Amino acid sequence: MADTDPSGPVMDRDEVDRALARLGAEHEAIETSLLALQDHAGRRLLEGARLTGVTAERWAVTEASITLLWTYFDAYAGALRRARDIRSRRRWSSREDLVELTELLRGDAVTVAGGAAAALGAAPGRLGERCSLAALVDRMNELYASSLDVVVAADAVWSALPARIDLLAAELQRTGRLAHSVGVRPGEHPAGDDLERITRTLTKLREQVVSDPLAYWKRAEGSSAPGGGRPDTTVYDREARALEDVRREIDAVLTVRQDAEKRIVRLRDVLSRADRTLAEARTARGEVLAKIAATEVPVVGGPPTALQEQLSTAAEYRRHAQWHRLSPLLESLEQKAEDELLRARESLTAVTAPLAVRAELRGRLDAYRAKVARHGLAEDPLLVERYEKARRMLWSAPCDLRAAGRAVLRYQQAAAEALGTAPRVPGQGVPDDRRGPGA
Repeated sequence: MADTDPSGPVMDRDEVDRALARLGAEHEAIETSLLALQDHAGRRLLEGARLTGVTAERWAVTEASITLLWTYFDAYAGALRRARDIRSRRRWSSREDLVELTELLRGDAVTVAGGAAAALGAAPGRLGERCSLAALVDRMNELYASSLDVVVAADAVWSALPARIDLLAAELQRTGRLAHSVGVRPGEHPAGDDLERITRTLTKLREQVVSDPLAYWKRAEGSSAPGGGRPDTTVYDREARALEDVRREIDAVLTVRQDAEKRIVRLRDVLSRADRTLAEARTARGEVLAKIAATEVPVVGGPPTALQEQLSTAAEYRRHAQWHRLSPLLESLEQKAEDELLRARESLTAVTAPLAVRAELRGRLDAYRAKVARHGLAEDPLLVERYEKARRMLWSAPCDLRAAGRAVLRYQQAAAEALGTAPRVPGQGVPDDRRGPGA
């Protein structure tokens, strides 16, 4: 049965040497990690920043933890140094040395004083606490993981968000200058109000990210590794999308600026055609009233004065580069101008309808006269009488369209009767006899 002490069986020389080798490698790894944490860019930034909110609270805890880490490491290094000193006294360690080494390497032989002892669970009022090297390493691992988590998270947010916010702010400034050049200003255009709001939001976001980076850290679900997560870009992404919407709106206004002159010229042309068509309709109405009797002729409206005034306003907007106001006005005017031209054409058609009817009756009369002439009936007394009567009515002013229409119809009927009994002219076939007056 092996000799024992309060720490368990006494270690032999080989066990001591192996333990010292393992603890030496562990000491080197811990020291490397602590130095890396000490030199970490995130820690230096946290140490020199004016922190607020969540980050201020967590950094206060983390800063104390890092101080504790070095205190624990010093205690660990001191215990390891004492163990190495004892082992180096003689080549073959005595039993007393092995007992002391066993107690130092396996027992609660490390004394931690002050606040570091309280962090290890010492009772209030006690000046120190004894623990084993293994317990001390476990506690250092816990403190290191929590401290590194805070440092890495803050550094990740600072590395990602401020630079992106600055780039977006620069784009915002360029967009703002472009917006101002086309008249998109706060209080005058919704896009101008959006630019002002985005500017305020980005300014506030940058201030918060710099002073409270951990408020913009989203921890990865199910991850326990230090720094497991990513920067929360929700607010940034929302404002970036809003700026893109504003840019599209300004592009639309720029398109208006580029095409405004052509569109205004085209509008002037459409309204001019509508005006000329209405003038023609008014002239035609006078002619109809003079030449056609017993006919109701529609009244022709006046020129599109209201649209001309709006077109003048559009030209004024263009001269003063008020593109944001010009855009909707041009869209409205283009539709109204087309409607006005259509109305003018319909008015001309309605006014000249009696003249068209008279022309159609004249054409029909001449067509039947030509037809009866082809059949050798041009000198037929009845046909000559009825033709002359219809002709006088159609070529006199004012013309009674109803009476003229009846006269043409009587001539058609007489011609049809005559053509039905008269011998056919050589060369004229039956199909030709059956064709209408427009043949």
